[in-house]
Amino acid sequence: MHWTLKPKPEANKISTLAQDLQVDETIATLLVQRGVESFEDAKKFFRPSLEDLHDPFLMKDMDKAVERIEQAITNEENILVFGDYDVDGTSSVALMSSYLLSYYPNVATYIPDRYEEGYGVSYQGIDFAADNNFSLIIALDCGIKAIDKVAYAKEKNIDFIICDHHRPGENLPEAVAILDPKREDCTYPYDELCGCGVGFKLIQALAGRRGQTIDDLMLYLDLVATAIGADIVPMTEENRVLTYFGLKVINSNPRPGFKAIIEQLKKDTLEVSDVVFIIAPRINAAGRMKHGQHAVNLMTETDLEQAKIYAQEIEAYNLDRRETDREITEEALELIKTNGEEERFTTVVYQEHWHKGVIGIVASRLTETYYRPTLVFTKSGDKLAASARSVKHFDVYNAIEACEDCLEQFGGHKYAAGLTLLPEQFEDFKNKFEDVVKATIDKKLLTPEISVDLEIDLKDITSKFFRVLKQFAPFGPGNMTPVFITQNLQDTGWSKKVGENEDHLRVVIKQGNSPNFTGIGFGMGDNYDLIKDKKPFKAVYSLDENTWNGTTSIQLRLRDLKN
Repeated sequence: MHWTLKPKPEANKISTLAQDLQVDETIATLLVQRGVESFEDAKKFFRPSLEDLHDPFLMKDMDKAVERIEQAITNEENILVFGDYDVDGTSSVALMSSYLLSYYPNVATYIPDRYEEGYGVSYQGIDFAADNNFSLIIALDCGIKAIDKVAYAKEKNIDFIICDHHRPGENLPEAVAILDPKREDCTYPYDELCGCGVGFKLIQALAGRRGQTIDDLMLYLDLVATAIGADIVPMTEENRVLTYFGLKVINSNPRPGFKAIIEQLKKDTLEVSDVVFIIAPRINAAGRMKHGQHAVNLMTETDLEQAKIYAQEIEAYNLDRRETDREITEEALELIKTNGEEERFTTVVYQEHWHKGVIGIVASRLTETYYRPTLVFTKSGDKLAASARSVKHFDVYNAIEACEDCLEQFGGHKYAAGLTLLPEQFEDFKNKFEDVVKATIDKKLLTPEISVDLEIDLKDITSKFFRVLKQFAPFGPGNMTPVFITQNLQDTGWSKKVGENEDHLRVVIKQGNSPNFTGIGFGMGDNYDLIKDKKPFKAVYSLDENTWNGTTSIQLRLRDLKN
């Protein structure tokens, strides 16, 4: 791994902030690196407030969206809430439908089938709306490129309101309202909301017109926080405020569906990482292995006993998903070796029998192994469908866009995208994608990078320092868990490989006359030879807590070691 130490901010900014906040310069440095440069900035950072949320009517078309929904309610129209089958989409549908149903009964939900309909707005969904007398569809986390489908709906006298956060194409669908802060003509102050975040702004606008306050919407923030964490959008500004309060709801008064999942865990307080690695995969598993509507049912269920039944079903889907993605990953790795493709700039693999629900996870696993832009294809009807994942700082969406003459459809973000093409286009796409990436990627990006905030000594790690550090949460892109480097470390003789296959490394180390610190490096068992026999080494790590026999202590979460 390549270690990159972040540049140290200007000394006068650090010393001024340290003085203003009465903190040491290490804390002040970490804050300035995150754009926190004044007492006022620090107050917003450490004490997020719902008052810092922007007026939803600053978003382009918000007035039109609210007006159309109010008109539908006045005219007793049927409203269909439509969303994608991933965590962001299903939580958006749960959010919007449960809010509207709190005061208006003619509301139903629709999640497309991943296999029969594919991603986003579908003709089947529009036909379902027409057959069942729905005259308004609210599409969440999708729709920004659904030009033909929105036109098809218009022919059937069905209006669309689109709440999306993906990048628009050159032209926009002819919807009644398009809420997307990434629209070029939208001047909303924050453009990093996820789909559920955009949906929340719409219910915030509706609530304001009904005389409700933000406090009346607190109960929905567990859904928003889950979508923000799962969709890996920046943990800054509005997203950070929404997540901060959403975690409070998850930890104090979670909806029955979340409570049913949390009860299966042995954890008192959930953080963003728990939401990302525990709650989100289970919600996702429904859409991957069965149908996304199961996730919506779980998140909207008001009876705890029924929610527990749903949670058990979803747990079974999740176990199935884990086994499937392990099998496909092994097959894909073997395919890369058999085809002699270890030295390419990209990974593009295809088997028609691979499960469409897990190809995104497999793409992530392959990226971890070969660390290059990756696409995993499978058969989907008479076409091939793929999930794409990228490496840090490389825009895979732009690379795919450069190959659009070989594609049927594509969409997504800088680091994750999806696409479909015809079987006869596969080889042309594979070759062109390799050529585009080879010509445009900085070769340094093909080596995994650990971005290090600061160099510190072990003696700097005090209980007070760690207490302040914990208040930097919630963590995520734009506000990642601080990562440190410490030099001249030495094993005390108590370090060892641990785990069933000795895959992990548990260390007990010191630096000069410092106190001993324990650390854990998951998947780092092979690094034991670097530190044995008291050889000096350096480590990159973050800090967390370990509780053992009722005692909680600070431990180092190792990321990498070098001599």
